Amino acid sequence: MISFVYNLSIDSGSNYNVTKTSTAFKAWHWEDDSETSLTYDTARDLAQSTAFQVIGQALGTDNDLGTSGTLHLFNPSSINFVKHWTSNVSIGHSNNGAYHFFSAGYANTTSAINAVQFKMASSNLGSGTIKMYGVK
Repeated sequence: MISFVYNLSIDSGSNYNVTKTSTAFKAWHWEDDSETSLTYDTARDLAQSTAFQVIGQALGTDNDLGTSGTLHLFNPSSINFVKHWTSNVSIGHSNNGAYHFFSAGYANTTSAINAVQFKMASSNLGSGTIKMYGVK
């Protein structure tokens, strides 16, 4: 299963090891109408962990499938408060269906977040565009 993940840094990307706590759930509908679901995904929760956070999973590799989503990191430059975040990602699933993955949590640091790393947990990202808004 191909997963899209991210992690945060407080040292300009020397280390991506910010401690996070999170929760996740997912919804899907297969193209042939054989299955639909809305489930809490305990396997994607983090509990004071420095691991990469899954923000999308089961990405399909067919040419007609894609992924699009948002990660909203609240007040990343604050040096007074922990950093809350939410994400929602729509995926062309490997089982030929629509898949939507939601996650939210907080980065347990009062240091400023100054780097974000996105990657595929397995396989490679063939092509894509990641845009950042609100960064000064």
